Amino acid sequence: MTRQKEGDGGSPRNPRTNGHADTEAAKETQTAAGDDDNSLDAILVRIGQFGRYQIINYVLLCVPMLFNAFFSISYVFTASTVVQRCNVSQCDSPSSLYEEDWLNFTVPYKNSAWDSCNRYVANDTAIASFLPYTDPSGEFCAKEYFTNQTETCGHDFKFRDEEKTISTEFGIYCKDDWKLSMVGTINNVGQFVGIPLGGFFADRYGRRTMLAVAGTLSAFMGIIRSLSPNYSMFMVFEFLDMAVGSTLFPTAFLLAIELVGPKRRVAAATIITIFYAVGEAFLGFLASQVQDWRWLLRVLYTPAVLQILFLWILPESVRWLLSQGSEEKAADVLRRAARINKRSLPEEQVEELLASNRQKLGQTNESQYPIMRAVRFFALRIANCCLCWFTHTLIALGLSLNSVNLGGNKYTNFMLNGFIQIPGLLLPLVIMDRIGRRYSLCASMLLCAICMGASAGVGEDNYAGSLTLFLIGKLAITCSFQILYFFTSEIFPTNVRNSLLSLCSMVGRIGSMLAPQTPLLAKYYIYAPQILFATFALISGFLTLGFPETADKVLPTTMEEARDLNLARGRNQEEQQRQPAEGGATHKVSQ
Repeated sequence: MTRQKEGDGGSPRNPRTNGHADTEAAKETQTAAGDDDNSLDAILVRIGQFGRYQIINYVLLCVPMLFNAFFSISYVFTASTVVQRCNVSQCDSPSSLYEEDWLNFTVPYKNSAWDSCNRYVANDTAIASFLPYTDPSGEFCAKEYFTNQTETCGHDFKFRDEEKTISTEFGIYCKDDWKLSMVGTINNVGQFVGIPLGGFFADRYGRRTMLAVAGTLSAFMGIIRSLSPNYSMFMVFEFLDMAVGSTLFPTAFLLAIELVGPKRRVAAATIITIFYAVGEAFLGFLASQVQDWRWLLRVLYTPAVLQILFLWILPESVRWLLSQGSEEKAADVLRRAARINKRSLPEEQVEELLASNRQKLGQTNESQYPIMRAVRFFALRIANCCLCWFTHTLIALGLSLNSVNLGGNKYTNFMLNGFIQIPGLLLPLVIMDRIGRRYSLCASMLLCAICMGASAGVGEDNYAGSLTLFLIGKLAITCSFQILYFFTSEIFPTNVRNSLLSLCSMVGRIGSMLAPQTPLLAKYYIYAPQILFATFALISGFLTLGFPETADKVLPTTMEEARDLNLARGRNQEEQQRQPAEGGATHKVSQ
């Protein structure tokens, strides 16, 4: 393969050097041949793989990634439990605080906190002997007036903070806590429904259209949810929000990389994913400043209404326009990109692209994908992949949700949970090609398992130790999740790759539906969630060694090539140049 050079398309060029740059770009396009993808990639190399035009649109597309982080996990704060204790009528007064000296004999202390739902029963016999004293403002607030028996306190509480969630507003406490966890499950059910539907509509009506319409509709759903008078309405709009808004991530992701040159796609994909992690961290900051759930939703969702402007300021995907036969619109986008990047784009190259696209559309008569044969062919591989996806979604989301239950400030914990994902997303770029996909995936999962298991041996009062293990575990599972995205697309053949990737991802979504329920396990044993995560990470981590290694190997085109990945050795560069990859051009997996 001809070595490709990337010119600087992001800044104005000296007119004297433009001719040389265009000559170099013309040399780069010699690698293009065959179908429209290769011709389009060659044009992208000529006009600048990541020039000023791509940077402008890339920055715009980072905005919906931030909003998607807000929308998909805001329930951590809107539907969170609050720190509370029972009101003790014999001792409490309207001016009483959450912390009082007499709590040690009136409220049980467990898991490093005052019991949130139970109090000690008052000794009626002792109180009866002092009937003349009827003032309830502290006359009977002494240890001798209480027994060791406990009772529930209904809905009579004292709260530590001023925080307002649907728990305090709709009276959801103690035995009804499952209703709060159910919000997260319904949120992920909405994503389960919305992501495939969003993909269908994006393919039919366009990436840009879907991004603008879905983002705006989701914004309205969130604003309406902030007006909910009861739990039922809140849940309905939580589901609808994600049913329309969950497509923001994949749609923005595709738009961001589809106009980037081939040598910049991995970096572009990694960087835009980082903005989701930044969105999580920023959500923690906003929640710490706006502790009323209604106003928090309005702050998060109101600016998102402006996403409707994408219909006018964001270009449509060139690849989608070509697939729909909208050739002139696609050509106009490429011409504008070349003009803004200050690169020349010969009309004959555009015409060649359009002619190739017309030929491909005219020949489109694809047979059905042999998905059933692939399921039989790769049954164990698919089952292992599905388990791996389930494990990652369970742990990755579960850790985010359980971060607010660690000691210390829950908002700080959640922000750290977001920021630690950034090195976790960058680390795969360093280790995947050096030690291989399989060992990188296994090592990351085992590190997560070790951290989660070790946290059970750390004392409840050791906040620093617990937080350190938590953050290392979160970094490890983020790293392995990023590797899993690449790995899954490399172990299956071309004609069923998207279908099997979607299957594994869909099964994995079950893990994200169950993750919101994991904080309830802490009611029975404080480290139960961590032990659950460690168990799945340990089992699935070892099972990943059953996958074939794909580093430095050409993407498999046929089922036989995918099957023989276990036997194949990495081909050297000369062999890769002779190996025809999908689409008519060679493609090294590690790129």
